[in-house]
Amino acid sequence: MAESREHTFAGVRGVNTVREWPHDRPRYVVILIHGYGEHIGRHEHVADRLVRHGAAVYGMDHVGHGKSEGDRALIEDFEDVVTDVRTVEERARRDHPGVPLVVIGHSMGGMIAARYAQLHGTGLAALVLSAPVIGEWEVVSTLLALDEIPGIPLDPAMLSRDPSVGAAAAAEPLVWHGPFKRPTLEAFTAALTTLAEGGTFGALPTLWVHGEDDPLVPLGPSRGGIDTVRGTDLSERIYPGGRHEGFNETNKDEVLDDVTSFIDRALTARARGVSEW
Repeated sequence: MAESREHTFAGVRGVNTVREWPHDRPRYVVILIHGYGEHIGRHEHVADRLVRHGAAVYGMDHVGHGKSEGDRALIEDFEDVVTDVRTVEERARRDHPGVPLVVIGHSMGGMIAARYAQLHGTGLAALVLSAPVIGEWEVVSTLLALDEIPGIPLDPAMLSRDPSVGAAAAAEPLVWHGPFKRPTLEAFTAALTTLAEGGTFGALPTLWVHGEDDPLVPLGPSRGGIDTVRGTDLSERIYPGGRHEGFNETNKDEVLDDVTSFIDRALTARARGVSEW
């Protein structure tokens, strides 16, 4: 795996930890945004692949996640997380001035990345959304309707057809294994509404990847959300049989090949000043 280092910064709601996978002469920079209840370390293999492809990679543990401060798995306002991602971007741009920047977000991180693109997309070279929470997510309204949110653990089989992925997540101490917290669910509701009303991605080259059989963030509702915010430059890859974590699926090499090929096309088009798709 590529070497990495950590640093911290004062986020909106506490001290956040950022992991950086450096590259001496990167062709592009990636801001990698993780999903709910996990941490950026679960995406180390993704960062490694991107570094070998020519990227410097930065990824933050969100407030309440991983090594960052805050009550576990508690996010009260996703706009604050977007602001923290902006701080990471500013650090990356100081480290690598003039280098094209790509944002990649998975699941909840895809929702955050989509909102980030609405606010700051003109400064990005490309956007990748992996199984994004976007559009309607029925689990949120279902849980909010209950008087008490049950502490039913996530079925690890939802993540990947590879059973070792779920087993590793279930044993990971930095992964949250408790119930959703009501303020976090309310924040999801507000964020999805904000996204739906926040406009499109314009001409930003965007790749949407999703498992066809994703039981956690179903394909259909996400498609509706994508159709609402998509700009003029959307590519999609839907993987038959794929579950929630495409980057950890049995065909993860194919998924990462698609991501890196898309980034190559986006960077080439950016250099030429034209769109190729």
